[in-house]
Amino acid sequence: MLDRHVLPYLREPLTQLAKRFQAAGISANQVTVGGFIVGLLAMLSIANEFYTLGVFLVLINRLADGIDGALARLNGATDLGGYLDITLDFIFYGGIVFAFAIANPQANALAATFLLFSFMGTGSTFLAFSVMAAKRNLENKLYGPKSLYFLGGLTEGSETIMVFVLMCLLPNSFAVLAYLFGTACLITTATRLYSSYVALRD
Repeated sequence: MLDRHVLPYLREPLTQLAKRFQAAGISANQVTVGGFIVGLLAMLSIANEFYTLGVFLVLINRLADGIDGALARLNGATDLGGYLDITLDFIFYGGIVFAFAIANPQANALAATFLLFSFMGTGSTFLAFSVMAAKRNLENKLYGPKSLYFLGGLTEGSETIMVFVLMCLLPNSFAVLAYLFGTACLITTATRLYSSYVALRD
């Protein structure tokens, strides 16, 4: 919901950062993989209840996710880059939720399972529609140039990161936040199913 409003303000600062990486000879794929390694460290930190370090690493991971896209726009996007970006993002999202379950299984495991279930809905509706959109040469210009068609919804990347930050700042409230955000993700799944049906039925 917020991505289309936030991304235009981030594009120029991210482009300036990406130019520094470009000058250093660092590729977009290297930034993607490096950011994912930072994401793995965030998962490890959260699983061991180092939540302050975890939130810092989560934000570094997301910064890398913005820089790799800006680098790809400067150097030319590739199919491999788009594949790595979306695949490692989904592993990161699921991994953060899993880390909270490890940190406190008794309090968090059921809520984490519900949130992961809801992520299956948002992820599958997003990816499946992007395949069909590519076959039909569809573009969603609201989100700028992307490797995949971005199907919007109530819960997108911006909302997910805000919830992860809140979970790290308020770890004892993880279950409540997970149930609330999971419900919002299910609403996103339902709206995406409907809009995809309308777009593809002909």
